[in-house]
Amino acid sequence: MSPRTQTTVGVGGAAESTDMVLNIGPQHPSTHGVLRLRLVLDGERILQAEPVIGYMHRGAEKLFEARDYRQIIMLANRHDWLSAFSNELGVALAVERMLGMEVPERAVWLRTLLAELNRALNHLMFLGSYPLELGGITPVFHAFREREELQAVMEEVSGGRMHYMFNRVGGLKEDVPAGWTTRARGTIASVRSRLDVYDRLVLGNEIFRGRTRGVGVLAPETVHAYGASGPVARASGVDFDLRRDEPYLAYGELQDTLKVAVRQEGDCLARFECLLEQVHNALDLADACLDRLADLPPGPVNQRLPKVLKAPEGHTYAWTENPLGINGYYLVSTGEKTPYRLKLRSASYNNVQVLTELLPGTLVADMVAILGSMFFVVGDIDK
Repeated sequence: MSPRTQTTVGVGGAAESTDMVLNIGPQHPSTHGVLRLRLVLDGERILQAEPVIGYMHRGAEKLFEARDYRQIIMLANRHDWLSAFSNELGVALAVERMLGMEVPERAVWLRTLLAELNRALNHLMFLGSYPLELGGITPVFHAFREREELQAVMEEVSGGRMHYMFNRVGGLKEDVPAGWTTRARGTIASVRSRLDVYDRLVLGNEIFRGRTRGVGVLAPETVHAYGASGPVARASGVDFDLRRDEPYLAYGELQDTLKVAVRQEGDCLARFECLLEQVHNALDLADACLDRLADLPPGPVNQRLPKVLKAPEGHTYAWTENPLGINGYYLVSTGEKTPYRLKLRSASYNNVQVLTELLPGTLVADMVAILGSMFFVVGDIDK
Protein backbone atom coordinates (compact mmCIF):
# COMPACT_ATOMS: atom_id res chain seq x y z
CA MET A 1 0.00 0.00 0.00
CA SER A 2 1.51 3.34 -1.01
CA PRO A 3 0.10 6.89 -1.09
CA ARG A 4 0.03 9.07 -4.19
CA THR A 5 -0.35 12.80 -3.53
CA GLN A 6 -2.27 15.00 -5.95
CA THR A 7 -3.19 18.67 -5.75
CA THR A 8 -6.76 19.83 -6.22
CA VAL A 9 -7.80 23.48 -6.46
CA GLY A 10 -10.99 24.59 -4.73
CA VAL A 11 -12.70 27.89 -3.98
CA GLY A 12 -10.39 28.59 -1.09
CA GLY A 13 -7.21 27.97 -3.08
CA ALA A 14 -4.95 24.89 -3.35
CA ALA A 15 -5.56 21.86 -1.20
CA GLU A 16 -3.79 18.53 -1.09
CA SER A 17 -5.49 15.15 -1.17
CA THR A 18 -3.94 11.70 -1.25
CA ASP A 19 -4.93 8.80 -3.46
CA MET A 20 -4.03 5.37 -2.18
CA VAL A 21 -2.45 2.69 -4.35
CA LEU A 22 -3.63 -0.66 -3.03
CA ASN A 23 -2.37 -4.07 -4.16
CA ILE A 24 -4.91 -6.87 -3.91
CA GLY A 25 -2.96 -10.13 -4.10
CA PRO A 26 -1.09 -12.01 -5.35
CA GLN A 27 -1.46 -14.09 -2.20
CA HIS A 28 -3.78 -17.00 -2.90
CA PRO A 29 -6.74 -16.27 -0.58
CA SER A 30 -7.16 -12.76 -1.99
CA THR A 31 -8.74 -13.72 -5.30
CA HIS A 32 -9.39 -16.75 -7.50
CA GLY A 33 -5.73 -17.65 -7.43
CA VAL A 34 -2.45 -15.89 -7.98
CA LEU A 35 -3.84 -12.70 -9.51
CA ARG A 36 -2.79 -9.22 -8.48
CA LEU A 37 -4.99 -6.16 -8.83
CA ARG A 38 -3.33 -2.76 -8.58
CA LEU A 39 -6.00 -0.29 -7.50
CA VAL A 40 -5.81 3.48 -7.17
CA LEU A 41 -8.36 4.59 -4.57
CA ASP A 42 -9.92 7.86 -3.58
CA GLY A 43 -11.30 6.91 -0.20
CA GLU A 44 -13.39 3.81 -0.93
CA ARG A 45 -13.91 4.70 -4.59
CA ILE A 46 -11.74 2.97 -7.22
CA LEU A 47 -10.15 5.41 -9.68
CA GLN A 48 -7.97 3.00 -11.66
CA ALA A 49 -7.59 -0.77 -11.82
CA GLU A 50 -4.81 -2.78 -13.41
CA PRO A 51 -4.80 -6.61 -13.43
CA VAL A 52 -1.21 -7.81 -13.04
CA ILE A 53 -0.79 -11.31 -14.41
CA GLY A 54 1.99 -13.82 -15.04
CA TYR A 55 2.64 -15.27 -11.58
CA MET A 56 1.58 -18.75 -12.72
CA HIS A 57 3.13 -18.65 -16.20
CA ARG A 58 4.42 -22.12 -17.16
CA GLY A 59 5.52 -21.46 -20.72
CA ALA A 60 3.09 -24.05 -22.06
CA GLU A 61 3.08 -22.65 -25.59
CA LYS A 62 6.85 -23.00 -25.79
CA LEU A 63 6.71 -26.51 -24.32
CA PHE A 64 4.21 -27.48 -27.04
CA GLU A 65 7.06 -27.09 -29.55
CA ALA A 66 9.14 -29.74 -27.79
CA ARG A 67 6.40 -32.37 -27.40
CA ASP A 68 4.84 -34.60 -30.01
CA TYR A 69 1.15 -34.51 -30.90
CA ARG A 70 0.25 -37.11 -28.29
CA GLN A 71 2.14 -35.38 -25.49
CA ILE A 72 0.82 -31.85 -26.03
CA ILE A 73 -2.67 -33.03 -25.05
CA MET A 74 -1.36 -33.56 -21.52
CA LEU A 75 0.06 -30.01 -21.39
CA ALA A 76 -3.04 -28.33 -22.81
CA ASN A 77 -5.22 -30.28 -20.39
CA ARG A 78 -4.11 -28.18 -17.42
CA HIS A 79 -4.37 -24.43 -18.06
CA ASP A 80 -8.05 -24.26 -17.01
CA TRP A 81 -8.16 -27.01 -14.42
CA LEU A 82 -11.95 -26.80 -14.18
CA SER A 83 -12.38 -27.51 -17.92
CA ALA A 84 -9.74 -30.15 -18.55
CA PHE A 85 -11.78 -32.30 -20.94
CA SER A 86 -12.66 -29.30 -23.11
CA ASN A 87 -9.03 -28.14 -23.18
CA GLU A 88 -7.67 -31.44 -24.45
CA LEU A 89 -10.56 -31.71 -26.91
CA GLY A 90 -9.56 -28.45 -28.59
CA VAL A 91 -6.01 -29.66 -29.25
CA ALA A 92 -7.24 -32.99 -30.62
CA LEU A 93 -9.65 -31.19 -32.98
CA ALA A 94 -6.86 -28.92 -34.27
CA VAL A 95 -4.53 -31.84 -35.03
CA GLU A 96 -7.35 -33.87 -36.61
CA ARG A 97 -8.18 -30.91 -38.85
CA MET A 98 -4.53 -30.71 -39.97
CA LEU A 99 -4.58 -34.43 -40.75
CA GLY A 100 -7.98 -34.29 -42.46
CA MET A 101 -9.05 -37.09 -40.14
CA GLU A 102 -12.61 -38.28 -39.61
CA VAL A 103 -13.43 -39.43 -36.08
CA PRO A 104 -15.77 -42.45 -35.56
CA GLU A 105 -19.39 -41.44 -34.92
CA ARG A 106 -19.48 -43.08 -31.51
CA ALA A 107 -16.45 -41.01 -30.43
CA VAL A 108 -18.13 -37.80 -31.66
CA TRP A 109 -21.20 -38.37 -29.48
CA LEU A 110 -19.18 -39.48 -26.47
CA ARG A 111 -16.97 -36.40 -26.77
CA THR A 112 -20.05 -34.16 -26.87
CA LEU A 113 -21.54 -35.90 -23.83
CA LEU A 114 -18.36 -35.62 -21.77
CA ALA A 115 -17.81 -31.99 -22.81
CA GLU A 116 -21.26 -31.07 -21.49
CA LEU A 117 -20.71 -32.93 -18.22
CA ASN A 118 -17.41 -31.02 -17.90
CA ARG A 119 -19.30 -27.77 -18.56
CA ALA A 120 -21.70 -28.54 -15.69
CA LEU A 121 -18.77 -29.37 -13.41
CA ASN A 122 -17.05 -26.08 -14.23
CA HIS A 123 -20.15 -23.95 -13.67
CA LEU A 124 -21.11 -25.65 -10.42
CA MET A 125 -17.79 -24.59 -8.92
CA PHE A 126 -18.55 -20.92 -9.63
CA LEU A 127 -22.22 -21.26 -8.64
CA GLY A 128 -21.05 -22.40 -5.21
CA SER A 129 -17.98 -20.22 -4.71
CA TYR A 130 -19.45 -16.92 -5.90
CA PRO A 131 -22.09 -16.66 -3.14
CA LEU A 132 -19.35 -17.70 -0.70
CA GLU A 133 -17.34 -14.62 -1.66
CA LEU A 134 -20.37 -12.47 -0.91
CA GLY A 135 -20.86 -14.01 2.53
CA GLY A 136 -23.18 -16.96 1.84
CA ILE A 137 -21.52 -20.19 2.93
CA THR A 138 -24.33 -22.71 2.33
CA PRO A 139 -24.43 -22.86 -1.53
CA VAL A 140 -20.85 -24.15 -1.80
CA PHE A 141 -21.79 -27.31 0.12
CA HIS A 142 -24.60 -27.98 -2.34
CA ALA A 143 -22.30 -27.31 -5.29
CA PHE A 144 -19.67 -29.73 -4.08
CA ARG A 145 -22.27 -32.45 -3.51
CA GLU A 146 -23.48 -32.15 -7.11
CA ARG A 147 -19.92 -31.92 -8.40
CA GLU A 148 -18.93 -35.05 -6.51
CA GLU A 149 -21.66 -37.06 -8.23
CA LEU A 150 -20.58 -35.85 -11.66
CA GLN A 151 -16.91 -36.31 -10.80
CA ALA A 152 -17.59 -39.97 -9.98
CA VAL A 153 -19.08 -40.44 -13.46
CA MET A 154 -16.10 -38.76 -15.15
CA GLU A 155 -13.63 -40.68 -12.98
CA GLU A 156 -15.22 -44.02 -13.84
CA VAL A 157 -14.90 -43.42 -17.55
CA SER A 158 -11.45 -41.82 -17.64
CA GLY A 159 -9.64 -42.69 -14.41
CA GLY A 160 -9.05 -39.02 -13.57
CA ARG A 161 -10.94 -36.60 -11.36
CA MET A 162 -9.64 -33.32 -12.80
CA HIS A 163 -7.16 -34.11 -15.57
CA TYR A 164 -9.02 -36.73 -17.54
CA MET A 165 -6.57 -37.33 -20.42
CA PHE A 166 -9.33 -39.19 -22.25
CA ASN A 167 -9.09 -37.50 -25.66
CA ARG A 168 -6.70 -38.80 -28.27
CA VAL A 169 -5.94 -37.63 -31.79
CA GLY A 170 -8.54 -39.59 -33.75
CA GLY A 171 -11.06 -40.10 -30.97
CA LEU A 172 -10.97 -41.27 -27.36
CA LYS A 173 -8.65 -43.44 -25.30
CA GLU A 174 -11.20 -46.28 -25.06
CA ASP A 175 -14.91 -46.99 -24.94
CA VAL A 176 -16.95 -46.39 -21.79
CA PRO A 177 -17.33 -49.26 -19.28
CA ALA A 178 -20.32 -51.61 -19.42
CA GLY A 179 -23.35 -50.05 -17.75
CA TRP A 180 -21.75 -46.61 -17.57
CA THR A 181 -24.39 -44.87 -19.67
CA THR A 182 -27.13 -46.06 -17.30
CA ARG A 183 -25.22 -44.79 -14.29
CA ALA A 184 -24.49 -41.49 -16.06
CA ARG A 185 -28.19 -41.00 -16.83
CA GLY A 186 -29.09 -41.63 -13.17
CA THR A 187 -26.50 -39.11 -12.00
CA ILE A 188 -27.74 -36.44 -14.42
CA ALA A 189 -31.31 -36.90 -13.17
CA SER A 190 -30.12 -36.74 -9.54
CA VAL A 191 -28.17 -33.50 -10.06
CA ARG A 192 -30.99 -31.90 -12.06
CA SER A 193 -33.52 -32.66 -9.32
CA ARG A 194 -31.57 -30.53 -6.84
CA LEU A 195 -30.61 -27.55 -9.01
CA ASP A 196 -33.64 -25.59 -7.87
CA VAL A 197 -31.75 -24.95 -4.65
CA TYR A 198 -29.84 -22.19 -6.48
CA ASP A 199 -33.08 -20.55 -7.56
CA ARG A 200 -34.45 -20.61 -4.03
CA LEU A 201 -31.34 -20.25 -1.89
CA VAL A 202 -29.28 -17.89 -4.05
CA LEU A 203 -31.38 -16.09 -6.66
CA GLY A 204 -34.24 -15.81 -4.17
CA ASN A 205 -31.99 -14.23 -1.54
CA GLU A 206 -32.53 -10.49 -1.27
CA ILE A 207 -29.03 -9.88 0.10
CA PHE A 208 -27.44 -11.68 -2.88
CA ARG A 209 -29.62 -9.73 -5.31
CA GLY A 210 -28.81 -6.49 -3.53
CA ARG A 211 -25.07 -7.14 -3.88
CA THR A 212 -25.24 -8.09 -7.57
CA ARG A 213 -28.13 -6.34 -9.34
CA GLY A 214 -26.92 -3.26 -11.21
CA VAL A 215 -23.34 -3.86 -10.04
CA GLY A 216 -20.48 -4.20 -12.53
CA VAL A 217 -22.53 -3.49 -15.65
CA LEU A 218 -20.56 -4.58 -18.71
CA ALA A 219 -21.57 -2.89 -21.98
CA PRO A 220 -21.69 -4.99 -25.18
CA GLU A 221 -19.29 -2.52 -26.82
CA THR A 222 -16.72 -3.33 -24.14
CA VAL A 223 -17.29 -7.07 -24.66
CA HIS A 224 -16.42 -6.66 -28.34
CA ALA A 225 -13.47 -4.37 -27.67
CA TYR A 226 -11.80 -6.79 -25.26
CA GLY A 227 -12.83 -10.06 -26.93
CA ALA A 228 -14.68 -11.32 -23.86
CA SER A 229 -16.76 -14.43 -24.47
CA GLY A 230 -18.82 -17.17 -22.85
CA PRO A 231 -21.38 -16.45 -20.10
CA VAL A 232 -19.68 -13.10 -19.39
CA ALA A 233 -20.41 -11.86 -22.92
CA ARG A 234 -23.86 -13.40 -23.27
CA ALA A 235 -24.99 -11.79 -20.00
CA SER A 236 -24.39 -8.44 -21.76
CA GLY A 237 -26.56 -9.35 -24.73
CA VAL A 238 -23.76 -10.58 -27.02
CA ASP A 239 -25.58 -13.64 -28.36
CA PHE A 240 -22.74 -15.78 -29.68
CA ASP A 241 -22.12 -19.45 -28.98
CA LEU A 242 -19.92 -21.60 -31.21
CA ARG A 243 -22.00 -24.70 -30.48
CA ARG A 244 -24.91 -23.05 -32.29
CA ASP A 245 -23.22 -20.58 -34.66
CA GLU A 246 -20.34 -22.76 -35.91
CA PRO A 247 -21.31 -26.28 -34.78
CA TYR A 248 -18.60 -28.85 -34.12
CA LEU A 249 -18.75 -32.40 -32.72
CA ALA A 250 -22.44 -33.41 -32.62
CA TYR A 251 -23.85 -29.97 -31.81
CA GLY A 252 -25.22 -29.57 -35.33
CA GLU A 253 -27.70 -32.37 -34.55
CA LEU A 254 -28.56 -31.00 -31.10
CA GLN A 255 -29.93 -27.59 -32.10
CA ASP A 256 -33.42 -28.44 -30.80
CA THR A 257 -31.98 -29.17 -27.34
CA LEU A 258 -29.31 -26.47 -27.25
CA LYS A 259 -30.57 -23.29 -25.58
CA VAL A 260 -28.12 -20.40 -25.33
CA ALA A 261 -28.59 -18.40 -22.12
CA VAL A 262 -28.61 -14.65 -22.85
CA ARG A 263 -29.37 -11.62 -20.69
CA GLN A 264 -29.37 -7.90 -21.49
CA GLU A 265 -28.56 -6.35 -18.09
CA GLY A 266 -24.81 -7.11 -18.16
CA ASP A 267 -24.48 -6.97 -14.37
CA CYS A 268 -23.17 -9.50 -11.84
CA LEU A 269 -26.64 -10.98 -11.36
CA ALA A 270 -27.10 -11.53 -15.10
CA ARG A 271 -23.75 -13.34 -15.33
CA PHE A 272 -24.75 -15.65 -12.48
CA GLU A 273 -28.15 -16.34 -14.08
CA CYS A 274 -26.52 -17.22 -17.40
CA LEU A 275 -24.19 -19.64 -15.65
CA LEU A 276 -27.05 -21.37 -13.82
CA GLU A 277 -29.17 -21.63 -16.97
CA GLN A 278 -26.24 -23.19 -18.83
CA VAL A 279 -25.95 -25.95 -16.21
CA HIS A 280 -29.59 -26.88 -16.80
CA ASN A 281 -29.01 -26.96 -20.55
CA ALA A 282 -25.73 -28.89 -20.27
CA LEU A 283 -27.59 -31.67 -18.43
CA ASP A 284 -30.30 -31.66 -21.12
CA LEU A 285 -27.65 -31.94 -23.85
CA ALA A 286 -25.96 -34.79 -21.96
CA ASP A 287 -29.30 -36.65 -21.83
CA ALA A 288 -29.79 -36.12 -25.57
CA CYS A 289 -26.30 -37.55 -26.23
CA LEU A 290 -27.12 -40.61 -24.12
CA ASP A 291 -30.32 -41.12 -26.14
CA ARG A 292 -28.34 -41.01 -29.38
CA LEU A 293 -25.63 -43.35 -28.06
CA ALA A 294 -28.31 -45.89 -27.12
CA ASP A 295 -29.36 -46.00 -30.79
CA LEU A 296 -25.83 -46.35 -32.18
CA PRO A 297 -24.50 -49.82 -32.99
CA PRO A 298 -21.25 -50.88 -31.28
CA GLY A 299 -18.21 -49.52 -33.03
CA PRO A 300 -14.74 -48.06 -32.62
CA VAL A 301 -14.07 -44.87 -30.65
CA ASN A 302 -10.71 -44.01 -32.18
CA GLN A 303 -8.60 -44.25 -35.33
CA ARG A 304 -5.48 -46.34 -35.65
CA LEU A 305 -2.46 -44.04 -35.76
CA PRO A 306 1.09 -44.57 -37.00
CA LYS A 307 3.78 -45.09 -34.39
CA VAL A 308 5.19 -41.65 -35.20
CA LEU A 309 2.41 -39.16 -35.87
CA LYS A 310 3.35 -36.25 -38.14
CA ALA A 311 1.00 -33.49 -39.25
CA PRO A 312 1.40 -32.25 -42.82
CA GLU A 313 2.99 -28.88 -43.47
CA GLY A 314 0.55 -26.00 -43.09
CA HIS A 315 -1.50 -24.19 -40.47
CA THR A 316 -5.02 -24.29 -39.06
CA TYR A 317 -7.16 -22.72 -36.36
CA ALA A 318 -9.64 -24.70 -34.29
CA TRP A 319 -11.89 -23.10 -31.68
CA THR A 320 -14.37 -24.49 -29.20
CA GLU A 321 -17.01 -23.10 -26.85
CA ASN A 322 -15.30 -23.92 -23.57
CA PRO A 323 -17.21 -23.48 -20.30
CA LEU A 324 -15.59 -20.07 -19.66
CA GLY A 325 -15.76 -18.88 -23.27
CA ILE A 326 -14.00 -19.28 -26.59
CA ASN A 327 -10.79 -21.31 -26.65
CA GLY A 328 -8.77 -21.22 -29.85
CA TYR A 329 -5.76 -23.23 -31.00
CA TYR A 330 -3.63 -21.90 -33.87
CA LEU A 331 -1.43 -24.75 -35.05
CA VAL A 332 1.50 -24.35 -37.45
CA SER A 333 3.25 -27.49 -38.72
CA THR A 334 6.40 -27.99 -40.79
CA GLY A 335 5.66 -31.66 -41.29
CA GLU A 336 7.46 -32.88 -38.17
CA LYS A 337 6.16 -34.88 -35.21
CA THR A 338 6.07 -31.75 -33.03
CA PRO A 339 4.23 -28.46 -33.72
CA TYR A 340 6.30 -25.62 -35.11
CA ARG A 341 3.96 -23.31 -33.21
CA LEU A 342 0.79 -23.81 -31.18
CA LYS A 343 -0.77 -20.58 -29.96
CA LEU A 344 -3.49 -20.85 -27.33
CA ARG A 345 -6.26 -18.27 -27.15
CA SER A 346 -7.83 -18.80 -23.74
CA ALA A 347 -11.15 -17.34 -22.58
CA SER A 348 -10.02 -16.17 -19.14
CA TYR A 349 -7.23 -13.96 -20.52
CA ASN A 350 -9.70 -11.71 -22.34
CA ASN A 351 -12.39 -11.86 -19.65
CA VAL A 352 -10.10 -10.61 -16.88
CA GLN A 353 -8.81 -7.64 -18.90
CA VAL A 354 -12.32 -6.15 -18.80
CA LEU A 355 -11.70 -5.33 -15.12
CA THR A 356 -9.77 -2.22 -16.21
CA GLU A 357 -13.10 -0.86 -17.52
CA LEU A 358 -15.48 -2.33 -14.94
CA LEU A 359 -13.80 -1.42 -11.65
CA PRO A 360 -13.10 2.35 -11.97
CA GLY A 361 -15.92 4.32 -10.39
CA THR A 362 -17.08 1.48 -8.17
CA LEU A 363 -16.62 0.99 -4.44
CA VAL A 364 -14.05 -1.37 -2.95
CA ALA A 365 -16.95 -3.26 -1.35
CA ASP A 366 -18.27 -4.10 -4.84
CA MET A 367 -14.86 -5.10 -6.17
CA VAL A 368 -15.11 -8.69 -4.92
CA ALA A 369 -18.62 -9.06 -6.36
CA ILE A 370 -17.45 -7.85 -9.78
CA LEU A 371 -14.21 -9.83 -9.72
CA GLY A 372 -15.95 -13.10 -8.85
CA SER A 373 -18.61 -12.64 -11.53
CA MET A 374 -16.07 -12.52 -14.37
CA PHE A 375 -15.63 -16.32 -14.04
CA PHE A 376 -11.97 -16.93 -14.82
CA VAL A 377 -9.25 -19.40 -13.84
CA VAL A 378 -5.83 -17.84 -13.32
CA GLY A 379 -3.97 -20.70 -14.99
CA ASP A 380 -6.10 -20.02 -18.06
CA ILE A 381 -4.81 -16.44 -18.07
CA ASP A 382 -1.12 -17.19 -17.57
CA LYS A 383 -0.87 -20.47 -19.52
